[in-house]
Amino acid sequence: MYKKSILENNSYNGDIMKETKKFAKGFCFYKYFWIFVLGSVIGFLYEIIIEYVQTGKVFSKQELIYGPFTVVYGLGAVVFTIVGKKFKNLSVIFLITSFFGGMLEFLYSFFQERFFGTVSWDYSNAISNIDGRTTILYAIGWGILGVIYIKVIYPFLSKCIECIPKNIALPITWVVIIFMIFNINITIFSSVRQYERRQNIPPKNRIDEFYDTYFPDEKLDDIYQNRKVTTND
Repeated sequence: MYKKSILENNSYNGDIMKETKKFAKGFCFYKYFWIFVLGSVIGFLYEIIIEYVQTGKVFSKQELIYGPFTVVYGLGAVVFTIVGKKFKNLSVIFLITSFFGGMLEFLYSFFQERFFGTVSWDYSNAISNIDGRTTILYAIGWGILGVIYIKVIYPFLSKCIECIPKNIALPITWVVIIFMIFNINITIFSSVRQYERRQNIPPKNRIDEFYDTYFPDEKLDDIYQNRKVTTND
C-alpha cells in the first residue's frame, strides 16, 4: 500500500512537471504568435488553391517580402482565437466572426491604400460590396470560416504547438519573432519608398537609396503579384 502511494505520488508529480514544461499552454503570447504565423501560411496556401481552381493559374498573394505569408489571414486567426476564447455559442461565434472578419478585410485594404497607394483586392463590381474593400457575402464567408476555425482548426493547431518540447520551442520562437519583425519592417518601408517613387520623390538619405537599389519597383511588383496601384496614387 505504501509503495503504491509513493508510485501514485510520483506519477502525479510527473504529470505536474509535464504540464509546467508544456510550451505555449492555454492562451498566451507564444500561442497567439504562432497562430498568427501559421494562419498567415495557411491563408497563403488557401489563396493559391482558390486562384488555381478559379483560373487554372498559380498566383502568389504573399504580403511580406520574405516567405509565404498572407498577413490578413494571420490577423484573422488571432481575432478568431480571441472570439473562441470568450464565446461558445455557434450562432454568436458566426455573427461576431462575420463582423470582425469583414471589418478586418475593410481596414486592411483601407490602410494599404492610404499608406502605400495600392490595393490587394477590389470588390467594386461585386454585389453588396462595401467601398470595394469587402462584401456582405465575404463577411458571411468569414463567419463560416470562423466557426470551422474555432471548432476544428484551432484545437488541432493548439495541440501541435503545445506538443513541441519547451527547450526547443522557445529559442526557435524567438528566432522567428526577430525574423518576422525584420520582415514586416522591411516590407513596410520598401512599400512606402515605392509609393514615394511613384510620386517622383527623390531619395532623401542613404536609407532611401538602399531601398531604391535593393527593392526597386520591378522586384516588388514580382513579389506582390496581386497588388494594384490605385488611380488616385
